[in-house]
Amino acid sequence: MNQALIPFFALTAALAAPTAAQAETAPPPETDAVTLDLYGDLRYRLEVVEQDGLPEDAAASTLRMRAGFKLGDWRGFSLQVEGEGIVHVGPENYNDTVNGKTAFPVVADSESVQLNQVFLRWKPHAAIELAAGRRAVNLDNQRWIGSVDWRQNDQTLDLAQVTLRPAKGVSIDYFNVWRVDRIFGKDSPQGVFRDTDINAVRIAQATSPIGAASAYGFWLDIPLHPGSSSRTLGVRLIGDQPLGESARLIYAAEYARQSDHGANPGEFNLDYLLIEPGVAIGGWTVKAGLERLEGNGAVSLQTPLATLHAFNGWADKFLVTPPGGLRDLYGEVGYKFAAGPFNGMVLRVIAHDFAATRGDAAYGQELNLLAVYPIGPGLVLLGKFAHYEAQNFAVDTTKGWLSLQWSF
Repeated sequence: MNQALIPFFALTAALAAPTAAQAETAPPPETDAVTLDLYGDLRYRLEVVEQDGLPEDAAASTLRMRAGFKLGDWRGFSLQVEGEGIVHVGPENYNDTVNGKTAFPVVADSESVQLNQVFLRWKPHAAIELAAGRRAVNLDNQRWIGSVDWRQNDQTLDLAQVTLRPAKGVSIDYFNVWRVDRIFGKDSPQGVFRDTDINAVRIAQATSPIGAASAYGFWLDIPLHPGSSSRTLGVRLIGDQPLGESARLIYAAEYARQSDHGANPGEFNLDYLLIEPGVAIGGWTVKAGLERLEGNGAVSLQTPLATLHAFNGWADKFLVTPPGGLRDLYGEVGYKFAAGPFNGMVLRVIAHDFAATRGDAAYGQELNLLAVYPIGPGLVLLGKFAHYEAQNFAVDTTKGWLSLQWSF
């Protein structure tokens, strides 16, 4: 843990002590009410990949088993512990990044058994929460920091965290991260970022006339991967406005500026921009979007701790932003059934057009399809498809997924 945090935590704890007036009016703490909540999930998934330039097609049949418990408040303390195991089911006809099967496309779901989360929280006051341990963290839409739950092995952070809630709807988060357990697993050379000095600050206002707003700063110093070290400062807004009795205008906008930091040997200042307007009518949602990650031809804006699969197409061709940057122009149509035999089913169609931000070279186009159906309580069936058609970047790639998840 960063030694500089010790005075910060000491000051926070001191601020948490109630004043004499608060002590007179506050109810006595519940010192003996301890609860134990058990939870778990099983997720089977079949992922198939056809990728030009490789002699074999991938077929990854995997099962993720996850279980944990949450020990409820005792004098403001609570504890969560979670274990996870991932196994192959049937032939191992894919490259999981550590099995050496390079004739197959990559499906980054290697076998593993691990302690996924273990963290202690202390809430000495209604407006203050402290946490430390290994934890899955998702900020905003996970564009900068996310747990990558799409993969069978998600991403977790070893951290110390402070959350303040000084007013209704307002939250302030700060955390320091010294280790990142990535999706590739502990057996992969790129599975763990050790000895990091990652600092994150986020201030959010949940409600306002124009929507929910947040401002953030991320300082990433990653010695094992210096090219991913950076400083990012940005602002984000999401909201909706009524257009009539059944229609709503929905929108998201975000801007950030990223520069070199820490172990990064380069020098750069690069922009991030997102504009996403849309309309929701009944069960229908229609969106258009522009996401721009700037590149200068030598280096480009990167988001190494994000849930990257959720952005720039599900074929995962842009997990690393090309040196020339990335312009993603996309449109989406979605529908959610509200009654009948398909009640709760969600359908989505997304089309992407990718290009560089420097020189405007055309990269390619992609089509994404999704169907999610809640079969029953805690049981969800998912089907998903992605086809990337290359022009001047990467190669033609087609992916398909079928999964069944039971959460309990």
